Amino acid sequence: MTRDRTWLVAIAAAFWGTDGLLRAPLAGALPAATVVFWEHLIAVVVLVPFLPSAWRAFRAASVRDRIAIVVIGAGASALATALFTAAFATGDALTPLVLQKLQPLVAVAAAAMLLGERVRGTYWLIAVPALVGAWLVAFPDPLAAQVGELSAAGLAVGAAVLWGLGTVLGRMVGVRTSPKDVTVLRFAIGLPASAVILGVQGAPVAITGSQVLPLVLLALIPGLLALVLYYLALKVTPAARATLAELAFPATATVLGIAFLGVDPSATQWIGLLVVVAAITTLGLRERTAEPVVHVRTG
Repeated sequence: MTRDRTWLVAIAAAFWGTDGLLRAPLAGALPAATVVFWEHLIAVVVLVPFLPSAWRAFRAASVRDRIAIVVIGAGASALATALFTAAFATGDALTPLVLQKLQPLVAVAAAAMLLGERVRGTYWLIAVPALVGAWLVAFPDPLAAQVGELSAAGLAVGAAVLWGLGTVLGRMVGVRTSPKDVTVLRFAIGLPASAVILGVQGAPVAITGSQVLPLVLLALIPGLLALVLYYLALKVTPAARATLAELAFPATATVLGIAFLGVDPSATQWIGLLVVVAAITTLGLRERTAEPVVHVRTG
């Protein structure tokens, strides 16, 4: 029986949590579309030696898997990031953060339809506290958070749906395609998609010399390294389980914000952080027992 790697999903998500710290030097200097484009371009340059084998894997894949890979690269990698960033620019900052919490629910529903995954009742005993903890982490005053601008809400929901589908489709494709090839194809397909977004928004391509290092670190740490680990884990980890482990992302971002960005969390944010860590740890341990909370259809 293949060992569960929920813990590795959490580690990958923790690397995603470094995104804000590495993106800080770029804040206000470059449009989001420019940053997303360069993240993909740098990753593709690094991955050039692996492009031929990834292309062969893509051609050998079924039509269903090819469509899934395109959705992962163009949708979950490029478009979702652009939608989420646009939500901040269009409306209030709280709306996208609130609605991003829909992602695990989207992933559970999609995993049931596409992968035949079924969650036991005990899943929600872990999932509900994890989602509540993520909510507490996101807002200094959780009771004052509310969804505001309708357009921002639509953009944020679109991003959450694409990210949730990305988790499920990555799991579906990863059963038959190597994690290396999935990672390479995600960036290779995401690059032209991000170029289209760049053109539609009329954002500049040019960057300055001082922006090169932050962009390289952004592309390689929360980008390439995190995704390599993520797809290695997703190959043997059900999507419904992985989507909760991904909540290590906001938890890590909060810790790094406290340590390096001068963030002063409220008491409820500290509580939320502890709840998220406890929920992810419980999930990882629970899935190693004889009756895991996520049942995967076989055969």
